[in-house]
Amino acid sequence: MSSIEPVLPWALGPDYPRWSEALRDGTRVVVRPLTREDAGRERDFIESLSPESLRFRFLGQARHPDAEFLARLTDIDYQRDVAFAAVAADDAGGKFLGVSRYGTTPDGISCECAVTVLDDWHRKGLGTLLMRHLIEVARARGILFMHSIDAADNVEMDALARYLGFTRHRDPQDATQVVHRLVLSACPG
Repeated sequence: MSSIEPVLPWALGPDYPRWSEALRDGTRVVVRPLTREDAGRERDFIESLSPESLRFRFLGQARHPDAEFLARLTDIDYQRDVAFAAVAADDAGGKFLGVSRYGTTPDGISCECAVTVLDDWHRKGLGTLLMRHLIEVARARGILFMHSIDAADNVEMDALARYLGFTRHRDPQDATQVVHRLVLSACPG
């Protein structure tokens, strides 16, 4: 069961929206936008990922992100991009359990998305929850297509993407990667 405030494309910002949700096992989580003040939580989150999850999310980037990289992940221009974090509802410290995000193309027609969940939180529905909110916001903003670039051997991401309606294609530039693509709405005209 979810409690949600309406998502309006012009109202999205660092403090809005917030969702309170129950996962499959009954654990309550809050999904909220990331802010600049979350750089430490984002660092802790990345450093808590298993080597495999780290490889799947960042396709080989370093385990210990520097300040510049963390700034790119947490200083969000909510007019164009979106980033959500899930935290346990009863965690006053706000440790990130999962993060989803998208960045739009300059024309605003499509966006690239990503989702990552701490290994201990896999198979509880958290990745699905984070992606559904990301898709909902992208649709509300009139974005037509969403895609992600993933490791070809990331079977959990493939299952999630297919469940959410994404199609899968080999990356023509890198055989070790695939592109998942979702049509969010019909093209105008």
